[in-house]
Amino acid sequence: QHEEVLAAGVGHPGGLDPATTVMAIWPSPMVYAGPTEVQFHAKSRRSAGASYFVVGRDPAGMKGSPNAVAHPDNDLYDGNHGRYVLQNSPGIGDMQMLSFVKVMYDITDNVMKEPDPARAQDFISISGSKMRLLARNGAHPCDSHLSQNTDLVEQNCVPSGFMVPKGWDMVVDYYKNIDSTRWTPWSRPNVEPPADPLTKHEGKFGTTNFILSRTDYESLWHDIPIRPTGKPDTIINMVTEIPLHFSPKMEIMKEKPGNYISQDSNKDGSPRYYNYGVPFFNYGAIPQTWEDPNVRSPEGYGGDNDPLDVLEMGSSQLQMGSITPCRILGSLELIDEGETDHKILCIALNDKDANQIHNLEDLERIKPGHMERLKDWMKRYKTADGKPENALASEIPKTVEQASKVVAETHLRWRSLCGHDNTRLSELSPKVEKFWLGSAECRGGDN
Repeated sequence: QHEEVLAAGVGHPGGLDPATTVMAIWPSPMVYAGPTEVQFHAKSRRSAGASYFVVGRDPAGMKGSPNAVAHPDNDLYDGNHGRYVLQNSPGIGDMQMLSFVKVMYDITDNVMKEPDPARAQDFISISGSKMRLLARNGAHPCDSHLSQNTDLVEQNCVPSGFMVPKGWDMVVDYYKNIDSTRWTPWSRPNVEPPADPLTKHEGKFGTTNFILSRTDYESLWHDIPIRPTGKPDTIINMVTEIPLHFSPKMEIMKEKPGNYISQDSNKDGSPRYYNYGVPFFNYGAIPQTWEDPNVRSPEGYGGDNDPLDVLEMGSSQLQMGSITPCRILGSLELIDEGETDHKILCIALNDKDANQIHNLEDLERIKPGHMERLKDWMKRYKTADGKPENALASEIPKTVEQASKVVAETHLRWRSLCGHDNTRLSELSPKVEKFWLGSAECRGGDN
């Protein structure tokens, strides 16, 4: 669309002169972050050499009140609010903030301009919301009789001077097909899954129909050993659910036969993604562990009813469904929506830095700032979905010894879940009633 605006040149009211225009795409750090996002954009432009930035209502983040007497549905802003907010942001320096000026379509000369109050009837407001609706409806160019009916939605048309024709065609094509698989947001990979050779899968990756299981184990949760045979307590097996730099929220399905890996879903049934940014670590689970909801932390929070999470801090992407021997480095205790959610931190034994990293102090020495970045990500990643920040039980991570103890305790709880200590399901939390426990190493065997 931007290229078509340049190609049209100054011969069209919606075009720009390619000889004097610099076009740059500024990817946002989040899907949408309101005032924070606009501050990031202004700072990035200043760093790139821009001397000014046009700002509107978004930086101020000021919405109208439904209790207002006048204009209750309007945004509470003028062109200066955003400028005031951004001008006080640290790091802006001498960059000029230019106030946003609202422009409207003048039907007398087919040009977008600042409206003249003396002839308000000649101007049509085309907001972003209206533009998207028109595009989704496949609006065509208007004829020359707009003065008789200026309701663009009713006529399903766009004025000739609003946008260059080829640019508008592209907008229509996008919004008419926005629900199809043609258009994929940047963070949602439209690729084959990076799966381990000893796995099999069905369904399309990126949908909730995708299923991945292993060919050598019936259950990804119950049948894979907690650690390689003969290894000490500080070594565990990691089942990778989410490879490094992938945003689909993949997880072991506790209630499905075989406990295969599939994509988690939102409340509306749509596939869930990490919208805060792609993980800079490999994410997975430790098999044969369980965070029991009936076991309370000193702060009073019960376990999150999942296998123990593990984050691998190495430099290489692990394949989905792979089983990777890892050395425990420590752990973080996350308080996630009122539940204890331990995050065991490890490094793959075959990672290029594994011989240098044996604890979190080593990790900080080899990868400075990694832990602070991780703590920030863990606390904030749900804010991109409109949820509050998570909390840490302590800003100080657990040591290797303490983290190994967490693994051992959750393994004992898994043994109870699977009946290895003769615990009956009726003695456990009612939250386990729908779990699939039918594999040979769980309640499908002789336990």
